[in-house]
Amino acid sequence: MPKPLKEWVETEVRSAKRQPLRWLSERYFFRDPVRAVCADSSVFLSPADGVVLYARELEPDEPLLEIKGRNYTLRQALRDDDYAQRSLVIGIFMTAYDVHINRIPYSGTLTYRELPPLHTCNRPMLDVEQSLLRGHGFHPDHADYLFPNQRMLSRVSARGLGLDYHLLQIGDYDVSTIVTFDLAQNRPVFQGQRFSQIRFGSQVDLIIPLTETYRFEPRVQTGQHVEAGLDALVQIHGFTKDSATAAPSIATKFIRD
Repeated sequence: MPKPLKEWVETEVRSAKRQPLRWLSERYFFRDPVRAVCADSSVFLSPADGVVLYARELEPDEPLLEIKGRNYTLRQALRDDDYAQRSLVIGIFMTAYDVHINRIPYSGTLTYRELPPLHTCNRPMLDVEQSLLRGHGFHPDHADYLFPNQRMLSRVSARGLGLDYHLLQIGDYDVSTIVTFDLAQNRPVFQGQRFSQIRFGSQVDLIIPLTETYRFEPRVQTGQHVEAGLDALVQIHGFTKDSATAAPSIATKFIRD
């Protein structure tokens, strides 16, 4: 279950900090632990290990954050001026001490596209990471990387819910690549399945368009630490047995990836 950030830092981060930098960058960073994943069609699981920066509903042109006097909106995040759906957005920041394997929050069919950086170099995220690890919280003025940095946008068509949700992966200054494990488009993916890795970076946003059929309730708070494929980010209210019948392979079960 989600942990307070202080608890996570005092346990997992403290022990890793004692290791040499080379070990951290060459071995610890690339770890890919085997996880028993509970597939549960009544929730969206976390797509990433990391710290919850924000969790809120908003209109496409409404400010998600104000960063140094500039409004950062959902349309800017997606780089899509035509996006028109009020959405629930949950941002997860991955520190250097987090597992960087990303997983599918809810079963469906996945397509993806890379969005190039708006500048020659990605801006660094180090100020956000240091502030979180030192217990100072998240300060939006440190998040100006959200405007220009390289990103990968994946769309998952969740037939059981009758909607398309998005996973937005944002690269850091030190990112060498955002790796998609399977290059095929329009492929079926299942809750908890590994689908990508961001090498030496950095943030993943879960974007769920709101509907009249279901109510999506965040189960996490800002400042909590979550783990991909294990922690539920969003509870789906209004989900019925008929809904589950319409969606293949989303019955509750335990699998090893």
